[in-house]
Amino acid sequence: MPLPDLATGLVIRYEYLWHSQAQTGAETAQKERPACVALVFDHPERGKSVLLLPITHSPPIAGQSAVEIPYKVKQHLGLDNARSWVMVSECNIDNWPTPDIRPLPGQTERFAYGHMPPKLFRQIRDAFMAAYRERKVKTVKR
Repeated sequence: MPLPDLATGLVIRYEYLWHSQAQTGAETAQKERPACVALVFDHPERGKSVLLLPITHSPPIAGQSAVEIPYKVKQHLGLDNARSWVMVSECNIDNWPTPDIRPLPGQTERFAYGHMPPKLFRQIRDAFMAAYRERKVKTVKR
């Protein structure tokens, strides 16, 4: 099963580990979810690495930052019709390739939903960078 070409804005299926779960000692995620590739970089000790932002149906609460995904983009990516947000106040940093990438539901050979439109990805990136500069991003290194 070939993995997708890694690029910023790509939305993959991933076992995202929430910061709150990691704080309780969890090392594995409770479920698979879409996640947006926000950054691809070479780590001096770990090699190729990826920064992933979770996509969730839960709206942000106090202390969280997120960008809502427009309905048309959700359709384009093949996601469900419920409102969804890309959380930008927390992230997972993982090696690439990661054992936590998963095939899309019902598709054993496909791991990616597609790419965020460039304009929306810039909005996500800018919101993440603003949260990062304000030291409001919680990071889980996988």
